Amino acid sequence: MDYDFSFFLAVATLVTGVIWGGYLLALKSTGEVFDEEKEPLLVEYARSFFPVVLIVLLLRSFIAEPFRIPSASMMPTLLIGDFILVNKFTYGIRLPVINKKVIELNEPQRGDIVVFRYPKDPTVDYIKRVIGLPGDRVAYYDKKTAYQWRSHQSGFFRSLSGRGSRRGYDRE
Repeated sequence: MDYDFSFFLAVATLVTGVIWGGYLLALKSTGEVFDEEKEPLLVEYARSFFPVVLIVLLLRSFIAEPFRIPSASMMPTLLIGDFILVNKFTYGIRLPVINKKVIELNEPQRGDIVVFRYPKDPTVDYIKRVIGLPGDRVAYYDKKTAYQWRSHQSGFFRSLSGRGSRRGYDRE
């Protein structure tokens, strides 16, 4: 399991909620009335932190999450160290911690900036721009990128695909 920030937020929410809720249940079972003056310090902290941690968990999991641009791959539009706020529900709703998609909404489109986890090391977040979709062909040769979209034939791609076929590009 990947222990990221959402995991710790979920644990903090659970712990503070159990402490505060358990204290309230204990008071109710003994018939006592809630009194802030008699409240133990641990319960006071749990009562104070629970709503804040819950709101942060909900905001970061379902609304928006901040990310920092780690490399120069997005230049010139996004610079190293820039912060972006990612809309968490554009492509669907995911459950926090287990990262399971429960509602599918949209598919990425060309030009979208997407944040994803590097498959070999899930602790690394990659921030990239979508340049190709399923069915498209993309070639990179001599520091030039060529595209062949399903609906568009590119002469530039044809010229690259012959030279680059030994590098795994498609032949025509």
